[in-house]
Amino acid sequence: MKKSIFQLSTRTVVTIGIGAALYGATSFIGIPVGPDTSLRPAIALLAIFGALFGPVVGFVAGLIGHVLNDLLTSGTVWWGWALGSGITAAFMGLIYLSKGFDPQNGSFKGKHIGLFIVYGIVGIVLSLLFSGWFDIAFMGEPSDKLVVQVAAASISNIVVFLVLGVPAVIGFAKRNAKTSHLSVNE
Repeated sequence: MKKSIFQLSTRTVVTIGIGAALYGATSFIGIPVGPDTSLRPAIALLAIFGALFGPVVGFVAGLIGHVLNDLLTSGTVWWGWALGSGITAAFMGLIYLSKGFDPQNGSFKGKHIGLFIVYGIVGIVLSLLFSGWFDIAFMGEPSDKLVVQVAAASISNIVVFLVLGVPAVIGFAKRNAKTSHLSVNE
């Protein structure tokens, strides 16, 4: 049985810490695709932590991980983008709430994969639109730069999500499947 998404246990806090540390430490790895934008494999971690532990764990791990990465790489936190990482992971974590989806015990169906993909793509696009708006409204960034940045980040994040994130969650669930083709003969 899955735990409530709002249950704050030692395991939940440790999971958030591990997720944030992994995301923060790996977010600088990427291939540049636009202004201040890279194709970053770390996006797959948001999918994994969101799907396996729920939207709250995903949001907090994504937010803290992005803040850590900003502090380590530039010394300045870009709050709109940090919140965007949290929002992305929270949307990806909505699949955790779906009835019958339990990758910890190997339980998922084709409809879950479809929902996960929809949640992930919608989350990526909405979070990046929010991040771009935040930078224009509060950071004084030029809107023409952010249109390119949001478009490039959306495309690259969706690609990473589909190529790395979704297969990782499916693989995890398949590995944990409790089915066996063995039978006991009496």
